[in-house]
Amino acid sequence: MTALTLAVAAESWPLKGSFAISRGAKREAAVVVATLSDGTHAGRGECVPYAHYGETVEGVCEAVRAMGPALADGLDRLALQERMPPGAARNALDCALWDYEAKARGARVEALAALPHPEPLLTAFTIGLGTPDEMAGKAAAAAGHRLLKLKLGSDGDAERLQAVRRARPDARLIVDANEGWRGDLLPELLAACAEAGVELVEQPLPAGDDAALAEIARDIPVCADESAHDRSGLADLAGRYDAINIKLDKTGGLTEALALAEAARAQGLKIMVGCMVGTSLSMAPAIHVAQGADVVDLDGPLLLARDRDPGLTYTGDMVAPPSPELWG
Repeated sequence: MTALTLAVAAESWPLKGSFAISRGAKREAAVVVATLSDGTHAGRGECVPYAHYGETVEGVCEAVRAMGPALADGLDRLALQERMPPGAARNALDCALWDYEAKARGARVEALAALPHPEPLLTAFTIGLGTPDEMAGKAAAAAGHRLLKLKLGSDGDAERLQAVRRARPDARLIVDANEGWRGDLLPELLAACAEAGVELVEQPLPAGDDAALAEIARDIPVCADESAHDRSGLADLAGRYDAINIKLDKTGGLTEALALAEAARAQGLKIMVGCMVGTSLSMAPAIHVAQGADVVDLDGPLLLARDRDPGLTYTGDMVAPPSPELWG
């Protein structure tokens, strides 16, 4: 492997407004970008540190920088999987290595990974947690999006569902409770989801307290998010979840995400490919994992006040594969 120099940058990208989930709200996307160069070719990877997983921007930057000497000594992508744990820091470096290899070889990532040529994808559009009227208003304003993802996980969720359904009788709906529901209320809330025509419910119970899912009959698939990171935890989902949300910031990059998708399908799980709120550089590698997924949620750049140039091309609710100038 070629010796590479490493540059690390922490960046802040303002959102169009406040974005709220059950754990709080934010007004900016804080990301870390790793750039690897041999002096001629350079590759980039972006990650989004997530405080819920004990990550900070400073800590992730430090973890990425710590790999500089190993990269200078020729550390490659496969060895990286053994040297770093899953998480945001490894994601930035793994994706930067994929991008660098594509640039250096003059080939696209799909060719390097023996993947099909990526096609445009229909992506969900996220409606942040708010009052029923606020969420209904945002749903109505998102008339060009056929699939809406509703952030829930607080008192009054049934009323939020009803309000959004009245505002958008035409829309497909999925729900993300972000661990915000209680087991004793789960049957009632799942019934409200069914009444509203929800197609998927993401992480209704806390990751450490989701055993009740194995005992609850349901007509709506339940998707693991916080309960599922990489292949090491896949067996624990059996009997509890019907789907898994694969995010590169959880898996630690594209390499593990592709392997996780294959293993999850073999276990009979539906595949959702999601994201943290980041720029198009964060979403671009996930486009490859999302090919053939049951649900795609790669709308992060649509929540930003501005994106990278060039970024991904969003046309209505469709997102096109990245250009080589962006990534891969």
